[in-house]
Amino acid sequence: MDKSQPPDIIAAGPPGAPPPPPPPPPSGRVRDEDRLTRKPMSIWDRIKFLLLLGIVWLLLVWSVMANNPLVGFSDAVRTEVRTGWWVFVLLVLEFLRQVHFFISERSAGYHNFWVNTFFGGFERSTHRRISDWSRFRISRVLTWVFWIAIIAIVTGKVIHTTPILALLRAPQLIWHVLPFVIQIAFTLLFVVLQFVALFWFMSRGGVDVYYPDDIKTRFSDVWGQDHVLQRVKENIIFLENPELVEERGGYVPGGLLLWGPPGTGKTLMAEAVAGETGRPYVFVDPGAFINMFMGVGILKVKSLFRKLRKLALRYGGVIVFFDEADSLGNRGQLAQGGVGGGPGTATPAPFAAAGCHGFSYLSEDTRWLLTKEAMASEVSEEPGTRRNRQMVGGMMNGGGGGGMGTLQALLTELSGLKKPRGFVNRYVRRVFGMRPKPPPKYRILVMMATNMPSALDEALLRPGRIDRIYKVGYPSKAGRIRTYEGYFSKVQHELTAEQIDKLATITPYATGATIKDLVNESLITAIRNGRDVITWPDVIKAKQLKELGPPEDVEYIERERHAVAVHEACHALVAFRTRQHMEIDIATIEKGSDYLGMVASIPPEDQFTRWRSEYETDILVSLASLAGERMFFDQDSSSGVSGDLESATAVASFMEGFWGMGTTVSSYSTARRLEVGSPGGGRGGGALKKGENPELQVRRALADRIEDKLNTLLSRVEEILKEDRNHVLALAHALETHKTLSGEDIVAVMEHTRGPLVDGTPYGDENFLASLSDYHLAAARAHREHSQDRLNLPKSDPVAASVSPWASGVILADDPPGLNGHNQENGYNPENGHNPESS
Repeated sequence: MDKSQPPDIIAAGPPGAPPPPPPPPPSGRVRDEDRLTRKPMSIWDRIKFLLLLGIVWLLLVWSVMANNPLVGFSDAVRTEVRTGWWVFVLLVLEFLRQVHFFISERSAGYHNFWVNTFFGGFERSTHRRISDWSRFRISRVLTWVFWIAIIAIVTGKVIHTTPILALLRAPQLIWHVLPFVIQIAFTLLFVVLQFVALFWFMSRGGVDVYYPDDIKTRFSDVWGQDHVLQRVKENIIFLENPELVEERGGYVPGGLLLWGPPGTGKTLMAEAVAGETGRPYVFVDPGAFINMFMGVGILKVKSLFRKLRKLALRYGGVIVFFDEADSLGNRGQLAQGGVGGGPGTATPAPFAAAGCHGFSYLSEDTRWLLTKEAMASEVSEEPGTRRNRQMVGGMMNGGGGGGMGTLQALLTELSGLKKPRGFVNRYVRRVFGMRPKPPPKYRILVMMATNMPSALDEALLRPGRIDRIYKVGYPSKAGRIRTYEGYFSKVQHELTAEQIDKLATITPYATGATIKDLVNESLITAIRNGRDVITWPDVIKAKQLKELGPPEDVEYIERERHAVAVHEACHALVAFRTRQHMEIDIATIEKGSDYLGMVASIPPEDQFTRWRSEYETDILVSLASLAGERMFFDQDSSSGVSGDLESATAVASFMEGFWGMGTTVSSYSTARRLEVGSPGGGRGGGALKKGENPELQVRRALADRIEDKLNTLLSRVEEILKEDRNHVLALAHALETHKTLSGEDIVAVMEHTRGPLVDGTPYGDENFLASLSDYHLAAARAHREHSQDRLNLPKSDPVAASVSPWASGVILADDPPGLNGHNQENGYNPENGHNPESS
């Protein structure tokens, strides 16, 4: 052999010879269902029962010789041949069984006859004639009969009698051994009873079963979520007619997750599914799996699914609903759309209240964006971390109700519904070489609801456990209208279709729960005023009370009242002039828990994208307070603009550094991560200087661009306020007079028309505007000098309505305000200047 040849040439043989055929690929293990014959058995499996029966017969022979030493081995054998005939019968049966298996391992036709024709036909016939529940009970009876027969045979051998006589003497035998059994049982129970009782009582509760007649909720009771409801209705088809999917090779989805803000109707949908299908409804308490001792939660899970399986067999299906499913665990992540995709969840409580802290002038998604940034700054130095995730709950860490094995037990039960069950089925049949029978198909629909989907374990959300995930978000305007109509139909009211439409417009992020609460509060307001019928003013007052809360029982000094009114008037005017995508909902200078005044805006229509021009108007509205205070108070400004500046700076930072809405298009987060210097060059250029910190340079460049943008927009705001100086004073006068104005009243002041509360026609009079200017100069002088001089608020003619200020089509008449600016229609009480009923 020429060793100079490469190894592959040496292995190929002499030159010119054909190459050897490639080796066949290794074949995988054949699945049992793909076999045409029975799987071959090992030698031990063939002879183990024959050997066992042979040993049993020898033991019987030995027992005869031991009982009578005079009996020899041959005599004992002859004796056991006569008395131990049953052993030979079992030996013959076992031999025939092995012959049957031997033929099945070699003959496909023989195997197919017994498996598919004989036993398979019997299985199909019983499935058609007997329900799963009846088969379950019959199997339990046969199991008891089998074990009683075994006990009878063993007992008969022990007492040297027949099995039938042993059963007849069973009460006597039990009575004789009863004292001994009681002693043993008492000893064991005394040790473990306290633990068994403790864990049993702790594993009870937290699970409520509602049977079909107990559930009255139907799909017609779910309003405002039609697009989700259509998807949920498909699960009724799967429960009532699962063969529609299974006969075509699919499987019935068994898990459904509803997630979204609180109060959007997730629990109501689950009840409606149970009510429409006529199946039992099992409600799992959110705190059911939070326990002090390890293992109690596991026992609850196993007990729950044992009950579900029985209900599924009894009623042909069952629905289990886990409310607040995030209590099961806090791992995992579920992504949602980007920042501009609209609000994903409710605004956190610290930022939910509207007020003059900068948030009230921004749209809902902008407020949510700033809230996320504030939350992220607590755990990460990088401001852009996970910016496109809009899920509350990512801040959670450690602990959780799904700990100590409870979540793992739940995952196992959700995945193990198809495993064989029962001792005889799983173990006895396997001992005799028979495959355990698969369990019946339990029709269990698992529904979960949460407003924190990112807190759920990722393993829980995988297909097979949770097959469908639906977002139950804020209802659209059409959904809100339908929900308002549904709840108002249950009470007496005088609202027209146009008013309900407007109410749906001015409550853009209302849920089913908040709408129900608003209607109920409107009814309480009407009853408080001595009426049984809800009117439009009742609804508006209830809305103000729910959104703002009751005003504090304090009064401004006159110069501070005017300053707050000018501050809010500047916000309102700039919002009215520049913001086209939002409408002013309410403006007030009544002091709340965390604000001195506020101007709230709402979107007139559902919008899911935001544009540069819209974010710029948000900044303009935020900067209006600083520009207005400087203009009207001789370049002086208050600390009340701090929240406005924070909001404006945050939005400008996102525009310049992340959204490509500034002077450059590079990303600040990417430039920081790659250390490439100033995004867009900045004032210092894009090249790094020797020894200079790249992070410091990136921040300095971004800060320069942010400052430039804010100064540019501040100049625009100053020009707008200078052009509309008289309108600012007019709005401030209306706020000082009435304290709280609706968006329609602000429009009336701006356009010199009549509004629901304010008659704006006097604000078009030059003489009256001159008196407002004189009043402002006096207030500004009192502000500079901290004077206690009394300021006389100018009175318009007319300025107030003679009847309910919110009623449409009223004739306005003169109703001068009180000394502190309140009037009777706004809840002024001459004794204390405040009415607890006012909103």
